[in-house]
Amino acid sequence: MKKLIRPLKNNRGNGYPLAVAITLVLVMIFTGVSEYFRLMIVAEGVRDTLQDAVIATVTENYDDVYHGVREGYSGGYQPLSDDFEESLDYGDIYDKMDTILGLSVENGYHIKSASDTTEVQFRIWNLDVNIENAPLATNDHEGERFKVDSSIMLEVPVSFGGKLLPPMRIKVKNSAGYTPKF
Repeated sequence: MKKLIRPLKNNRGNGYPLAVAITLVLVMIFTGVSEYFRLMIVAEGVRDTLQDAVIATVTENYDDVYHGVREGYSGGYQPLSDDFEESLDYGDIYDKMDTILGLSVENGYHIKSASDTTEVQFRIWNLDVNIENAPLATNDHEGERFKVDSSIMLEVPVSFGGKLLPPMRIKVKNSAGYTPKF
């Protein structure tokens, strides 16, 4: 009986399980933080790409902008006989984003797949673009400008914890405007 109790009273090696547990917890924390940063980098990349595409659309509207230098405003208008007609160009924001991010279109979603597998890195859909044209100058609308507000839905699968966690779904929004310099 004493031979069985003696190994239980021996304190040598008691720190080994604790060291393994601490190492595993630190690895899990590091993996979670790394996954968080991956999700934020993807979201920022999509936001920046959306902003580039919207700015390109705003720039494409430059040719139709009526320059009211004296009045200090601008808007998307074309002269029409003795009046002005609103003229807006929505462009193709999805096409610009597909080109920049290397996306493919499947079932209404614009999908970014990993190059070596069919695994989805992220997908975007539900683009909403709202162009606010600056009104022709009056004293009531001082300081308004040609502006484009846009939003898009982004879904990024979470790779931490296997299939336990749902994908990150966020609405990415941005705004761009045009104000003449001179």
